[in-house]
Amino acid sequence: MQRDIMRYLNPSLREIEAYSVEGGQQAAIKLNQNESPFDLPMWLKEAIVAEFVREPWNRYPDILPYRGMKAYANFLGVPVEGVMMGNGSNELLYTIFLACLGPGRKILVPDPSFSLYEKIALLLQATIVKVPMKVSLDFDVDAILRRAQEEAVDFIVLSSPNNPTGKSLTVDEIRRIVSSCDALVLVDEAYIEFSRQESALPLIEEFPNVVVLRTMSKALALAGMRIGFAIGRPQLIAEIAKPKIPFASNRLAEITLRQVLENYAIVTDAVSYILNARDALYGELVSLHRVEPFMSDTNFLIIRVPDAGEVFRRLSSRGILVRNVSGYHLMENCLRFNIGLPDENSRMLEALLSIDGSMA
Repeated sequence: MQRDIMRYLNPSLREIEAYSVEGGQQAAIKLNQNESPFDLPMWLKEAIVAEFVREPWNRYPDILPYRGMKAYANFLGVPVEGVMMGNGSNELLYTIFLACLGPGRKILVPDPSFSLYEKIALLLQATIVKVPMKVSLDFDVDAILRRAQEEAVDFIVLSSPNNPTGKSLTVDEIRRIVSSCDALVLVDEAYIEFSRQESALPLIEEFPNVVVLRTMSKALALAGMRIGFAIGRPQLIAEIAKPKIPFASNRLAEITLRQVLENYAIVTDAVSYILNARDALYGELVSLHRVEPFMSDTNFLIIRVPDAGEVFRRLSSRGILVRNVSGYHLMENCLRFNIGLPDENSRMLEALLSIDGSMA
């Protein structure tokens, strides 16, 4: 007897797709996932592993990674009770959304933005209020305020700097939104280390309805370790932590975090290189005839080309893997690529110069 398995499942699954990366995750020059081009130095890896092997592997870690939370709280200069550590910021997104959303609840999401926001909201059967970015891909703050008040939304998520557009909100713009809307505001600062704007962290002291999300996957070059943090008022963090998966962060992640924070000059040097390389590459791309680059506050650049699919394939044939983001609203024929090592950036520019000439 044949049965439709979908009748046993959450009906929202019909509206979403499994996460995938076009072109895979292996390439000679891999620039498609906004990773740091720098791995940790071997001496630091060896120090981390030497400490980790002395840990008891047969015992569960703490229910919450208190050592990691304390290390990051001390680094930021905030109370440890206002910090929650997760197995990457994606896990924390699920946790926070579970704590805040459900049927009948409304979430406002600028469009385009990180695809996981909409995916989790759909799973939780929340109503999604989308607010389009401007044609320049900048945030439309007035439209956000207007729609938030018209729809009486319960939750607002702001990715600043934003993925995939690369644009930031100013702290004053975020303050306007927080102070004007009776909603919890989540500010996702995955790329804040690369931004020209300041962090929204000071707003936590001003307002009780702000949560700031951080990841160690970008500037700290720990994408493989899966470390993320949510920061807010202690009372708020205590509540949104209730649906969190226990034991989700392991001791190796905690040790790695502490060791990297103690050697933060490595991060500072890497970020300085990325910012200089980003601006230099943008300057070169501006001179191309058929390639339109957008200013970025992140470790990646967005370019618009005549045919994103064709350029993606031609770059791939040269062993260069980028992200085709032209499926996003307002981003038709756009490609995204992160800053790589000097030789990788040179080969990327060389490929685009060649393609630009052939498209003329």
